Amino acid sequence: MQTNFFNQIAKMDINSKLILTIAKASESHIVASILVQNDGCGDKAKNIIPPLNLKGTADELDAEFFEHIKAPLKTASGLMVGMESFMKQLEEAKKQSAMEKEKSDKEKKEKEAKEKKYKDAFQKAEELEKDGNYKGAWSALPKVSECPDYAETIRKKQDEYERHFAPSLFNTESVENIEQKQEQEHEAEQEQEQNFQP
Repeated sequence: MQTNFFNQIAKMDINSKLILTIAKASESHIVASILVQNDGCGDKAKNIIPPLNLKGTADELDAEFFEHIKAPLKTASGLMVGMESFMKQLEEAKKQSAMEKEKSDKEKKEKEAKEKKYKDAFQKAEELEKDGNYKGAWSALPKVSECPDYAETIRKKQDEYERHFAPSLFNTESVENIEQKQEQEHEAEQEQEQNFQP
C-alpha cells in the first residue's frame, strides 16, 4: 500500500516542526491534533498558539485533511518565523540604542570635562589677577582652541590682562603718560640749567 501523506507534507510551505498526534475518539471517528513548533523562535508568545484539532471518520480525514490544515499551519508557521525575525531585530535595536546612549554619554562627559577645565583655569586666572600677577593670569587662562565656545570671553580677559603688563603705545592713555613724562623731564632740565647759570 502506497500513500502520498509525506509528499503532501513536503509540498507545504512550512518552516517549523509539526507534531502530529492521532487518537481514536470513538469506533468510527479519529482525532488528529497538529502542533506547530519553532525552536528558533525566542518569543514566549509561541507557546499560546493552540494545536489544530480535526475530528472525522477515516474516509473524511483521508479526503480533506490537507485542505483543512494547509492555511492554518502556514499562518502559524509564518507567525513564528515572523516573531523570531522581530525578536532578532528588537535585540539589534537594543544594541544600537545602547551604543547610541554610550556615545551620547561619552560626548556629555567630554563636554562636562571641558567646561570644568575652563572654569578651573578661569578661576586660577582670577586669583592671580587679585594678587596683581597679570602675566600669570594671562598664562593661566584656557586656550581658545581648547574652549571655542568661550572664545570671546577668553579674548576679552587676555586683552584686559595685556593692558596691565604690556600696554600699547598707540592707546590714548599711554600717549598722555608719555607726554606728561616728557614735560616733566623738560621742566627738570630747565631747572638744572637755571641752577648752573652764574
